[in-house]
Amino acid sequence: MLNKFNKMEQTRLIFILKGVIVGLITGFLVSIFRLTIEKMTEYVQNFYVFSQNEPLWLILWGVISVVIALFVGYLIKGQPHITGSGIPQVEGMLEEEVHYRWFPVLWRKFVGGILSVGTGLFLGREGPSIQLGASVGQGLSNMYHSPKYEQKILISSGASAGLAAAFNAPIAAVLFIVEEIHHTFSPLIWLTSLVSAIIANFISLYIFGLQPVLYLGHMQDLPLKYYGLLMILGIILGVLGRLYQKNLLDLPKWFNKLPIPAAFYGIVPLVLVIPIGFYLPQLLGGGNQIILSLEENHFPLLLLLFLFLLRYIFSMISYGSNLPGGIFLPILSLGAILGALFGEFSISYLGVEEYYLKNFIIISMAGYFTAIGKAPLTAIILVTEMVGSINHLMPLGFVSLIAYIVVDLLGGHPIYESLLDRLVSHKKIANTNEKTTIEYPVTAESVLDGYAVRDFSWPKDTLLVAIRREQEDIIPHGDTILQMGDMLIILTDSQHAALVKKELRQKTLIK
Repeated sequence: MLNKFNKMEQTRLIFILKGVIVGLITGFLVSIFRLTIEKMTEYVQNFYVFSQNEPLWLILWGVISVVIALFVGYLIKGQPHITGSGIPQVEGMLEEEVHYRWFPVLWRKFVGGILSVGTGLFLGREGPSIQLGASVGQGLSNMYHSPKYEQKILISSGASAGLAAAFNAPIAAVLFIVEEIHHTFSPLIWLTSLVSAIIANFISLYIFGLQPVLYLGHMQDLPLKYYGLLMILGIILGVLGRLYQKNLLDLPKWFNKLPIPAAFYGIVPLVLVIPIGFYLPQLLGGGNQIILSLEENHFPLLLLLFLFLLRYIFSMISYGSNLPGGIFLPILSLGAILGALFGEFSISYLGVEEYYLKNFIIISMAGYFTAIGKAPLTAIILVTEMVGSINHLMPLGFVSLIAYIVVDLLGGHPIYESLLDRLVSHKKIANTNEKTTIEYPVTAESVLDGYAVRDFSWPKDTLLVAIRREQEDIIPHGDTILQMGDMLIILTDSQHAALVKKELRQKTLIK
């Protein structure tokens, strides 16, 4: 028993040390990525301000923008998995539905992400940061010649470190891995991801300072008498979040009508952003500066509505072009604008005190993110860490819950899961007999809890080879009783892995 305990502790210590290495490398890499984007965006905004007096310079900038689009397009042609945020690709790798080599993705995503986000498009840095961190974890696992399960742990920890360094939100980064990527809890993944996230966050804080990314100053607690308004706000965010999901997933249908190759769709937003930059340079980028300015300026309702529509439409154009860039920050900025719109309306017509405006801004960010990502815990903690205040956990949770229920009733699914389904639906499956193992959890809502192994109709071409229960691997027999919390290790053909998982979800979910 003592030997078994010591072995378990040694395993955890080894993964902690590997998590530290992943966090160190990812922290430095993503911090450089983030700093370069911020500086480049600042230079681009200054150029547009300068061009307002010298508009002929826009011709040169137009040519440069087309060259950038062509260059990033060639990067995409060389490695198609650098498109978009990269989060569906990371999730696909962990589910063994997507396969790519780490280094070509890492350097292309780094360069392509800087050129795409840094030029002022309405894209976020967080998605590319997550894929960069995941690539670091994948590269280190290759260097260690790690088994498949260890590779997945290091990829997960790298993704967590990437998000932590991008937003200075280490706890939300770990929750994102558990809630959005794995959809289940694994102590070893959680521990390694937490170590990597804290180390990466420390490096990011050292470079960018201790102030939270979206610090809005001191805020008053929202009185309980306004929770009726919060219920209405949650319903609105749920409906608009579902609309966002539909529009985002329909983007390929619209872009495929363009008479240019898919790798070069980036020409469209990089050209269309020029008039926006010329007239409204302060609106460029992912949106963090806009969030910070909403409470300070008290924009009129019509201006806020215009701002929302502009950022909504152009964020769709930016993301749909396949350029490397995320939707985290654009979603948060859209949620903040909706919160400002709802708050200003409530102040003007419903008698709400003016100093509660920032409360609505913060609450709406979490609610809108929940409606689109269907990851309420991540949304609540992410916004809490980014604004640097824990006074709003109750209203954040309340609105996020309402928004989640609404989007669920409207048939919405987690956006990254939907993007992954779209990604792998076009993938050609090779005719191979290569075997692989998949992990499937027995959760509280699963019919497997209490079932004997022989009593369940397992998918075709599968074999249950082990049950991981409380750090112990059990060799299953026909009369083995499955329990909530078990992790099932299932052997199948690699080309069947995705279908097996989908069939298991359909068969095991309590109707």
